[in-house]
Amino acid sequence: MLGLLLARQAGIDDPVRLRRTTSTWRVLSLELNKDRDVERIHGTGINTLDIEPVEGRYMLSGGSDGVIVLHDLENFSGKPTYTCKALGYVGRSHPDVHKFSVETVQWYPHDTGMFTSSSFDKTLKIWDTNVLQPADVFHFEGTVYSHHMSPVATNHCLIAVGTKSPQVQLCDLKSGSCSHTLQGHRQEVLAVSWSTRHEYVLATASADSKVNLWDVRKASGCLSTLDQHNGEKSKASSEAASTAHNGRVNGLCYMNDGLHLLTIGTDDRMRLWNSSTGENTLVNYGKVCNESRKGLKFTVSCGCNQEFAFVPYGSTIAVYTVFTGEQVAVLRGHYSTVNCCVFQPNFQELYSGSKDCNILAWIPALREPVNDYVSEKPKETMDVGVSLSQPSLKKSREPKTSLLQLE
Repeated sequence: MLGLLLARQAGIDDPVRLRRTTSTWRVLSLELNKDRDVERIHGTGINTLDIEPVEGRYMLSGGSDGVIVLHDLENFSGKPTYTCKALGYVGRSHPDVHKFSVETVQWYPHDTGMFTSSSFDKTLKIWDTNVLQPADVFHFEGTVYSHHMSPVATNHCLIAVGTKSPQVQLCDLKSGSCSHTLQGHRQEVLAVSWSTRHEYVLATASADSKVNLWDVRKASGCLSTLDQHNGEKSKASSEAASTAHNGRVNGLCYMNDGLHLLTIGTDDRMRLWNSSTGENTLVNYGKVCNESRKGLKFTVSCGCNQEFAFVPYGSTIAVYTVFTGEQVAVLRGHYSTVNCCVFQPNFQELYSGSKDCNILAWIPALREPVNDYVSEKPKETMDVGVSLSQPSLKKSREPKTSLLQLE
């Protein structure tokens, strides 16, 4: 790292390389932080987490009891040891609380004034953050497993919803109604994810072992169905040749640049796909234990030399290099099954939620890890005896509006 700093100071190295290298070793040094706690509000397991992309400061959590909590991740105490306080929550006594388990929460991508939640109570709710009251509610005939808003859309406000029905529902925030449905699956849709590159491209995963890619502007809709055998039917039956996994597909995640898509199935496999061609890249991650009967919330890093995938693995979180498939770390700290995790790219932090009712913060250590993944193509010998201190948090703005704490 010292060599990179000297090269950058002399103007002979690219600042992007220094930033990506720093991000990489911070991810590789993630550890359970003993100085940072997240205030415990949930009395049951935590199913879903989301950090807003505008400031990277506020985090939502949804529990199996229907409770939704809004957390502030900033440290205003001036001390190294602090607790991330809950600014507000929708408790069991709230008149608009979800009746059953909350499966997905997501911030509106462009503003912290709104967020969404979906639940096993067959509803998708649009919330006003300032007063923690629903601005709109969508009702469905079946259980809602997953929903997602496009992080890059500028020409539409569609929310894709996966339910017990094999049809994918598209809800329009502008009109307040379900605009149309996508037909192509044969069983319930367990996970949905909009492309991070193309605003009209949607990926859906189902219990029928298939992953479909859609262009929602087209009448036919479905662009392609991912094939784990890349069309080589001689290796399997024709029925299996058109499936992405040999079991239920319950996890989807696009890479930050949108060029690749990760999927996870109950066949204990994770696969990496070229999102443009639909080709299985055949990266071998080994056995990725997945016993979840519903959606699995995993995440990926952003801005590193080698991008990493963080996958709930029993009571731990397994860390894989996305493009080589190597498991580089296992994060241990929870006492029960981990249901979800979310990555904070500004400071390379990870937060995880579990059935043990806890949210844990995984923060880069102040030491520099010695690992081959840190540097892309080293231009000089790196002095690993010098470590950098953790970047200080920028001075945060005060919230523009007050957030009410409602029991």
